Amino acid sequence: MSAVRLYFHNIWQTLATIAIGMRVTFSHLFTPAVTVQYPDVRLKLPERARNRLYVNIDDCIGCDQCSLACPVDCISIETIKATADQDLGVTSTGQKKRLHVPRFDIDIAKCCYCGLCVYPCPTECIMMTDVYEFSEFDRHNLIYNFSSMVPADVEEAKEKLQKAEAEAAAKKAATAAAKPATPPTGQAPTPPPATGSAPKPDQPKPDTPSSN
Repeated sequence: MSAVRLYFHNIWQTLATIAIGMRVTFSHLFTPAVTVQYPDVRLKLPERARNRLYVNIDDCIGCDQCSLACPVDCISIETIKATADQDLGVTSTGQKKRLHVPRFDIDIAKCCYCGLCVYPCPTECIMMTDVYEFSEFDRHNLIYNFSSMVPADVEEAKEKLQKAEAEAAAKKAATAAAKPATPPTGQAPTPPPATGSAPKPDQPKPDTPSSN
């Protein structure tokens, strides 16, 4: 290719590239602009939009699956085992609740809105909402507490659990003490002592010297 042809070829490529870019610009140039009067008017978000998390604590069973799935550790859960005399009810999906949940905190400032905590939940109690307006001046206000237990309820649950564990340990110790000792393998058990006096076998009389 000669230098002249190369010169005009470069000019053509430049103009063609500019025309492709300006085609998009001209398509919007004569289109009337529409401004959404936010916050009075809000655009409708997609159905599966991922924004602030919400927890229906009444359906939480304290399985900790959501916390384990979180890649940034923004979910903190603490549980207390319920005693046999406590009935915590069932979830909306029919699962029996066996754990108190005194703490279920989500630090939304750490959340990356991945949605990985939603899928492993067996009761579907944690979900992503369409709420995206929750800015705060203090980042500590972005820690959301979903537990419904007050401090008095937490202390009562802990005391009941400690009492039940102590009673179970005492019962286990008493059962172990009442159980007879098992002889080692291969050793005959020791016979019980006789209640009555058994007759003594005849003992030989000592030899007396004979007098000649």
